Amino acid sequence: MSHEEGVTVPVSTLPELNITSNAPIPTWFGLGGPAKRLAKPRTIEELRACVEMDAKAKILGDGANLLVADEGMSDLVISLAEGELGTFEIGPLDQRGYADVRAGAGVHLFKLINATVAAGLSGLENLAGIPASVGGAVMMNAGGKYGSTGDYIKSVHAMDRSGAMHEIPRTKIEFVYRHCSLAAKNVIVTSVTFRLKRAADPAALKAKFKEVTEYKKTTQPLNANSAGCCFKNPTLMDSVKDIGTTGTRVSAGMLIDRAGCKGLSVGGATVSDQHANFIVATPGCTAANVIEAMRQVRTKVHARFGVMLEPEVIIWGATL
Repeated sequence: MSHEEGVTVPVSTLPELNITSNAPIPTWFGLGGPAKRLAKPRTIEELRACVEMDAKAKILGDGANLLVADEGMSDLVISLAEGELGTFEIGPLDQRGYADVRAGAGVHLFKLINATVAAGLSGLENLAGIPASVGGAVMMNAGGKYGSTGDYIKSVHAMDRSGAMHEIPRTKIEFVYRHCSLAAKNVIVTSVTFRLKRAADPAALKAKFKEVTEYKKTTQPLNANSAGCCFKNPTLMDSVKDIGTTGTRVSAGMLIDRAGCKGLSVGGATVSDQHANFIVATPGCTAANVIEAMRQVRTKVHARFGVMLEPEVIIWGATL
């Protein structure tokens, strides 16, 4: 999976690209229109060819944090789940008990976590229950109560929109709450190297993995059609009585709940009774229903607390 930085391979030398017309875009919401063209490159060279075809191409991860407009997407959509982009490798332990784990951007995070826990490597178990591809988890610094993706990264390999490859060390990447500085550079993450430590107690590691997984299951409607948390937890710009002081990060779900939004419905979109920051798609739901429900939730929270919620779910083809 190593490639010389800046090398461009002529498209004419590549095998025929795997591109499907008018293809469904798989998301956890199960909503939205198709991709006019959906590409599934298997190698870095094929990905480069896709970028040469459409430099504005959208990158599809696990679809767990994505809402696609009912009209679909005219831009090329690229899935990174195939071939070398969807594989991972666990390296040997060094003398200090650390191992490098190299994962393609299309690898399902849950699959990678299972493998590292089974290998007795600690770190990623703290991300258990987060639905994402590795690339998507990096770009949004996915995380929760127990940790965030950026905490365990050694380096990232990424392609810019000219097709050049770059290896970026962790020290050159800024990770903050639900954000990674690579997003502003408009690059495509192709693989990630995690630096993990051998667990002193493998049994305790597996217990922690189970604890984090169970916490997610009992506090969030993971079996419903949703995209996880719809809004980021905001930092208060001013003190809010009974909520927090200036500079405090508070739960978006708590604000939505206290604003009386649990059970709010627009068409087939409903604010979950289990976790107010989840909007669940029921039969007959459209992407437009979800977007309108998000608008109403944001309006009610702002009216009640003076806080404007920022979307955490990515919306393609529409805006709030």
